[in-house]
Amino acid sequence: MFALVKLAATRGVNLVETVFYRQIGSAACAAALVAAGPGFGSLRTKRVGAHVGRMALGVTAMALNFLAMIMLPLAEATAIGFTVPIFSVVLAALVLGEPTGRWRWGAVAIGFVGVLLIVQPGRDAVPLDGASVAILAALLTASVTIVIRRLGATERASTTVFWFAVSSLVPLAGMMLWFAQAHEAATWGVLAGIALAGGLAQLTLTGALRLAPVALVMPMDYTSLLWATLLGAWLFSEMPTPSVWIGAPVIILSGLVIVWREHRLARRAALAAKAEVATT
Repeated sequence: MFALVKLAATRGVNLVETVFYRQIGSAACAAALVAAGPGFGSLRTKRVGAHVGRMALGVTAMALNFLAMIMLPLAEATAIGFTVPIFSVVLAALVLGEPTGRWRWGAVAIGFVGVLLIVQPGRDAVPLDGASVAILAALLTASVTIVIRRLGATERASTTVFWFAVSSLVPLAGMMLWFAQAHEAATWGVLAGIALAGGLAQLTLTGALRLAPVALVMPMDYTSLLWATLLGAWLFSEMPTPSVWIGAPVIILSGLVIVWREHRLARRAALAAKAEVATT
């Protein structure tokens, strides 16, 4: 999808249009998920304000992610985007007060070293403005995960996804009054591809998490660096800088350590719960 976002930008599509059409696809898929699952009656909520806040944060994070893909080569932007789990650990400790041991803090430190290896401030290895946008996008995306975890205390996942997709169309539709443009047929095809890719990504991730544990599914996201490299070379004649090949594996290692540690702690908690039930 990010390659299509970058391709749309080269064809004159602005950021508001891109986010709007992406969310149309997301809203359609969210509605399909709800209809096939708990039904539309499950969408009732008393936390309207929390959903609005999540929407505002999510749309901003999405727009910045798209902007980073436009400003940077795909591989560089994708590699920096892998810092989301790292920021999530920091925010979970600071905002949610979650206990964070030496394993996760060590992974955080390793991850930020990886970012420095890619960006290399002062050496212009990567455009600093684009890298700053990518890092801010990762931070806001991590913030979204914290908000979702808080919403998860009372809301179904399908409810949160649906209200984000649908409610975001309201302000975006208002902005489209000023930003909408006419496009060639080929450009409309690219926008349709963005909507379809965004919706399918949501459906396939949901399906994958139903069939396999998070610890197995989420590391597969790191394969996106391969596709970003190939598509960047094919569509935009981009070749990753040497700093990406040095820093990206460090960030990926950090993310894998976090996933492994989360999985291990969850398994330990599950075993402890079973043991407690067995003794009562």
